[in-house]
Amino acid sequence: MTKNLDRRKFIKGGALAATATAGALAAPSIASAEPVVMKMQAAWGGGIFLENAKSYVDRVNAMAGKDLKIDLLAVDSVVKTSQMQDAVHRGVLDAAHYVPAYWYSKSKAASLFGTGPCFGWSSQEVLGWIHYGGGQELFDELMGSLDLNIVSFFNSPMPAQPLGWFKEEIKDASQMKGLKYRTVGLAADVLLEMGMSVVQLPGGEIQPAMKSGLIDAAEFNNPTSDRDFGMQDVSKFYHLASFHQSQEFFEVTFNKKKFEALPAELQAILKHASEAESSNFYWHNTKRYADDLNKLRDEQGVNVFRTPDSVMAAQLAAWDVVVDRISGEDAFFAKVVDSQKAYAKNVMNYLNINQPDYKLAYKHYFG
Repeated sequence: MTKNLDRRKFIKGGALAATATAGALAAPSIASAEPVVMKMQAAWGGGIFLENAKSYVDRVNAMAGKDLKIDLLAVDSVVKTSQMQDAVHRGVLDAAHYVPAYWYSKSKAASLFGTGPCFGWSSQEVLGWIHYGGGQELFDELMGSLDLNIVSFFNSPMPAQPLGWFKEEIKDASQMKGLKYRTVGLAADVLLEMGMSVVQLPGGEIQPAMKSGLIDAAEFNNPTSDRDFGMQDVSKFYHLASFHQSQEFFEVTFNKKKFEALPAELQAILKHASEAESSNFYWHNTKRYADDLNKLRDEQGVNVFRTPDSVMAAQLAAWDVVVDRISGEDAFFAKVVDSQKAYAKNVMNYLNINQPDYKLAYKHYFG
């Protein structure tokens, strides 16, 4: 009897051991889950903006580890820039890195999320409105009204864009009337109101168009990109400061169905990496812009001017006309403008009272 019990114990124990061994042997054959791969096309073929797009992608990939990977594609890799939003909406692309001004033809209100009127604020405060003043909710409402299957986040507060490159120094707004000028977004409406003839061209076509005489003057965004495009080879008169696009930032947009299929922690990484990139962009790009402005002036013979206040006052007057006109035609546009004005009035009141005159300190030390 004892022998039988011992035998039964041995058989039972051996069976359990065999099961455990089989499990251990089987484990290595179970493949680990493949990472989710998202194809993101950028609106940039090279230069500092493609570096900025790569910085966002690198940040996401570093935080997501083996679970998510974004492959960044350069401009026109899958579709033309003007088709990027539709491509993300349809799932042809998983994501895009661009600016709202590139698709604002669908809705003039789109330009308010990046290249709208200046209510005394900078890109930093507009992003504050996006995150804490109801701007994101209004943007999502716009996407819903357009039946677009996308989710977007905004980052990278850009300094005010230069007025741009001209054939002579601009001392008065009257000199701009009749000029064929390149810009994009609502700025086109504003400069048309000022009497200019506006041509909307992709960045890479600006320098050749000015060289050939297709346009008389142009802006793109910043000294680094302008220098990369070779604008110094077609003009020696560069005007900084302007209200035509005094605040702008990037939009990273994702196919909504694919985004919502991600685990919550990966959705959070895509969102918060966008927020983190805002700081990196400002620190990184401001230094590059300053260095390249020095090179344009000191090494390449460019005359650098600050745009006269009279020109910028004329721009503000033109903005008033454009905003009033479109608000009368588009109730949602008016709703966004009202929200922005309320936020700017409140926040800029504090900042204007609190901020010292930094120019005063600069002149004290550097003349």
